[in-house]
Amino acid sequence: MIEISRDGSRVYFTNSLYSTWDTQFYPGGVPGAQAMAQAGANGGIELAADFHVMFPAGYAAHQIRLEGGDCSTDSFCYPSA
Repeated sequence: MIEISRDGSRVYFTNSLYSTWDTQFYPGGVPGAQAMAQAGANGGIELAADFHVMFPAGYAAHQIRLEGGDCSTDSFCYPSA
C-alpha cells in the first residue's frame, strides 16, 4: 500500500495489500515492513534512512493510520486533522 502525507512531502510504503492475496502469493509468509520516502521540492523521492518499521512475526503492514492524521486516508480517524 502507498500513503501520501497531507502536505505531499512524504510517501509511506508498506509491503501488504490484502491478507488473502498476501497468503496466496507468499504462502511461506513475508515479514511486515513499512518505509518512508521524502518527496523533493523539484520532484523525485528519496528513501528516508531513519524510517523503517519491521512488524512482529504474523503481522502484516497494510494501510497505516498515523497518529495525528498525517495521510489523507486518516481524515475519518482524526476529524480535527
